[in-house]
Amino acid sequence: MRLLCVGEPMAELRRAGGGFAVSFAGDTFNTAVYCRRLLPGGDRVGYLTRVGTDPLSDGFVALAQDEGIDTALVARDAGHNIGIYSVQTDGKGERSFHYWRDDSAARQMFRTPEDLSALDGAETLYLSAITLAIIAPEAREALLARSADLRAKGRRIAFDSNYRPRLWTDRETARDWIGRMWRMTDIALPSADDERALFGDADDAAVLARLRGWGCRSGALKRGADGPVGFDPAIVDGRYSPAKRVVDTTAAGDSFNGAFLAALLRGRDEATAMDWGHRTASAVIGQPGAIVAETPRL
Repeated sequence: MRLLCVGEPMAELRRAGGGFAVSFAGDTFNTAVYCRRLLPGGDRVGYLTRVGTDPLSDGFVALAQDEGIDTALVARDAGHNIGIYSVQTDGKGERSFHYWRDDSAARQMFRTPEDLSALDGAETLYLSAITLAIIAPEAREALLARSADLRAKGRRIAFDSNYRPRLWTDRETARDWIGRMWRMTDIALPSADDERALFGDADDAAVLARLRGWGCRSGALKRGADGPVGFDPAIVDGRYSPAKRVVDTTAAGDSFNGAFLAALLRGRDEATAMDWGHRTASAVIGQPGAIVAETPRL
């Protein structure tokens, strides 16, 4: 499997007329979809998670398969359901959310050896701090240990901090786990605002200096409309035009990550990967929803 993404998918409720339309999203799932769209047909992108046996969980699996995602590692849990969230956007495309995820089946991940051994088939493993936040502390410990073992065997770890304060017991706990994860990351894909909020960095240069000091040498720091900055100092950063239209910023960073990873998996250099990421994110935020109907061909 070229890329295995790990995390929590959710049913997305969005106002439509007098009611709500249902779709599916989740940070690492969004990345899996946008990466899969940019890879050749034979390159497998898988998703590892747990969902319920409820109709919404069935809908998620159907969507993942329609997008070409390998769902062999999507476990079904009769005792829990898929998580749900509602999203609203303002006139500038900024989002506000409400969540129903306490009974999410994905929270039960990595409590068994089978979940951990499922990681072994991936050339590149991608997860986020949301993945870490929703699972039990002992499961986090097991996941980090297995990730370290995979790195020792030559596999690559890609990570996005995606810091969400409400998912953590406190800021210090989040800083500890996310800091540990950064120190074993091969492809770093953070957002500048998340990193500053969590670690208190003074500016983007301070974020880059800290993460480079922790060993991050590949990847990109996402800065929204200003465009990304590479972690490799040898890369000459490009000039990035802001999106022409902003409707919904829900999956801006996730779509960037998917396109960036697709470029690397296709053998492109990191400057090209940043360009692909920025162009894809710019297209995605011009449409409503996390998984949009059309993305650019790159």
